[in-house]
Amino acid sequence: MAKVFYTEQDIDEMNARGVKSIDVTENVVITDLALERAMRYDMKVNRADNSSAPKAMPSGSVNLVAAYPRTESAGDAELKRKIKSAVLAKLDGQVNVAMLDAVISRVVSSLK
Repeated sequence: MAKVFYTEQDIDEMNARGVKSIDVTENVVITDLALERAMRYDMKVNRADNSSAPKAMPSGSVNLVAAYPRTESAGDAELKRKIKSAVLAKLDGQVNVAMLDAVISRVVSSLK
């Protein structure tokens, strides 16, 4: 039997149709990007339980931080302000401010 591959585009289409869970069996392959997209949509991914087959796990390339984005709190804004102030003081203001803001935002958003 031919394998079925789900990509992120397939997940987008399923979400548009209101699908809330996906059954992944030995004949179904879900790409890492599709898995991230499914998690972002809060879709349940049901993995087949074959005792002879190893459990399917997301590969190391699945970006769980992107799949579960974190909302910024007031504390995050204050932390970003303090970091930016410290970096600007340390580098005597000789830094690309837009780049600094982007780096700080990325680092703070990756914190748990």
